[in-house]
Amino acid sequence: MIAGLLQGRPARLGAAALLGAAAALGLAPFGLWPLSLLALACLPSLLAAAPRPAQGFVTGWLFGTSYFALALAWIVEPFMVDVARHGWMAPFALVFMSGGLALFWGAAFWGAARLARRGGARIALLACTWTLAEFARAYLFTGFPWAAPGQIWVGTPVMPLLAWIGPQGLNLATFLAALPLGLLLSAGHRTTRLASLAPALLLAAATLPPPRGEVAMTGQTVRLVQPNAPQQQKWDPAYMPIFFQRQVDYTAAAPRPDLVVWPEAALPNRLNITGDPLQIIADAAAGAEVVLGLLRPGTEGYYNSLVRLDGTGAVAGIYDKHHLVPFGEYIPYANLFSQIGLSAIANAVPGGMTAGPGPQLMPFGALGTAVPLICYEAVFAQDVAGAPGRGSFLLQITNDAWFGTWSGPYQHLTQARMRAVEQGLPMIRVANTGISAMIDPHGRIIAELPLGEAGYADAPLPAALPPTFYAKTGDFPVFLLTLALVFGLWRYSAAQNREISD
Repeated sequence: MIAGLLQGRPARLGAAALLGAAAALGLAPFGLWPLSLLALACLPSLLAAAPRPAQGFVTGWLFGTSYFALALAWIVEPFMVDVARHGWMAPFALVFMSGGLALFWGAAFWGAARLARRGGARIALLACTWTLAEFARAYLFTGFPWAAPGQIWVGTPVMPLLAWIGPQGLNLATFLAALPLGLLLSAGHRTTRLASLAPALLLAAATLPPPRGEVAMTGQTVRLVQPNAPQQQKWDPAYMPIFFQRQVDYTAAAPRPDLVVWPEAALPNRLNITGDPLQIIADAAAGAEVVLGLLRPGTEGYYNSLVRLDGTGAVAGIYDKHHLVPFGEYIPYANLFSQIGLSAIANAVPGGMTAGPGPQLMPFGALGTAVPLICYEAVFAQDVAGAPGRGSFLLQITNDAWFGTWSGPYQHLTQARMRAVEQGLPMIRVANTGISAMIDPHGRIIAELPLGEAGYADAPLPAALPPTFYAKTGDFPVFLLTLALVFGLWRYSAAQNREISD
């Protein structure tokens, strides 16, 4: 019946756009995950009204464009820092970003319609091709897995599954649980209707493990320092000393912690103060170790670096960000743009950033060993898992002032919580404007500083859990399983088509 109402092209495309926006409301800061499940459950009716692969592509692309337009609305915020110069680019950035990412989803819908003609096989195939599209979105073209559908489960009883199946497995479980529910509205056979409930019931059963116990503490105290420097003022010479002194005062406050963490790019190169900044910081720390972010000059540009100062103020370790933001910290294919006459694009990031050598570990004495992450490196599960060994905790410094004060900072925090669960490691997260937090290895926030407030918080450092299954295996098992399901469902659908033809 519903498929009949959607036979007209305007009705189908309008429904796809509306459902895409509704699905995005399950993400932070809204957290309306039942609405996301309902939107996904309506998609089988849309696919029934769009039987041809090309129709499926358009339906999936429009669903995805609407989804990403709402989920990534924060992408306009960086262009508002200097409205007079860059404000006109904001709507184009949102349109190109949402429409571009939606191409992955359009391809998934096309693939499902191409491999199966109808019914449950097509829906099951969509769950798998959609998961493969999310794999591609996470790995191809430097990757951008932001706003993945599985992120709706952070903070719910489903979140612990990340320790077993990781982010891509959670995407697959979400699709397999939600999409078949739509068959309840259209399947005429009672057995088919009952079967469509099975994946959702399995997901619900998987969320009922034994209660998680209290996490042991290491006995070490970490101070999270949040200066709350708005992006419009962060690089203003008139304000730099103010924000620097604010962080120094927070560092010097009693009682002395074991580790003090400042955010990304907390120490500008053009800081106009008297004296050596590192020595001033060391004096304020009074023997505590300090982590801070700075832009470090190199031979071909700047490194976005995380620096560890020991108790004497000496530099005891440096980590350079290796997963840079395209069109933010560097211009991909800059030489190609220059060769075809688009030098303005090639020079859009003057003296752009230089990538570091890759993931690494950083020792912190009694606190253990950290896996350092700068800004959106914490978005990539493969970056966290790529460290040359297992750390004692994850350490993320970031400047979320670029994301504004609406959805971006909350979504960034959500993904940090996912990384903690996947690895079974606590995470120290410090953001310039928030949200700074101490996250335990179950993904629970045990201390935080709110968005848009200056201050500091002393938090106990939780102990690590044993390595999770996902920490040992990564995404490969889920990738193989998804490929096997696609092949099996395609063969099943082909056999059904032969029987109908006979």
